[in-house]
Amino acid sequence: MSIARRVVDERPRIATAPEARALVEGVLEALSALSHLVGEETELVRAGRLPEALTREPRKTELAGLYMRGVEQVKLNAVALARFVPDQVQRLKAAHLSFQGLIETNQIVLATARAVSESIVRDLAADANRPTKAAGYGPTATVGAGAFARPNSGPLMVSRRL
Repeated sequence: MSIARRVVDERPRIATAPEARALVEGVLEALSALSHLVGEETELVRAGRLPEALTREPRKTELAGLYMRGVEQVKLNAVALARFVPDQVQRLKAAHLSFQGLIETNQIVLATARAVSESIVRDLAADANRPTKAAGYGPTATVGAGAFARPNSGPLMVSRRL
């Protein structure tokens, strides 16, 4: 069991400086692992490797839960932490601010990927459903009853694995 998990699960109240240090270190460990994973996911999505990025989701969920439980413990023990390890509290705040920046970048990359994929699907649907007017003679000419016919493009196939 990792230090972060042991500290978060077993110690609800901080009474000593070593306990305070262990709690903050455990939360920092969870945050570091989560930051690394979110950074990997961001780069994979940016590179268009979506299936590979999605494989990180279960671990990301686990680490996010661990981090959030740690933050709750930090909040419950804020007074003790400020008294025993004020320097570590500042370190945790700085790491959290850095993580927020990483999350903002991740959200921008995900939103961009979503917008691009929606645009591609919308354009494909518009092209597949656009009627074409048969060429005739003159600007308003039509040919028989089938003046509006589909192009000879064949069926549209979409891969759900993207």
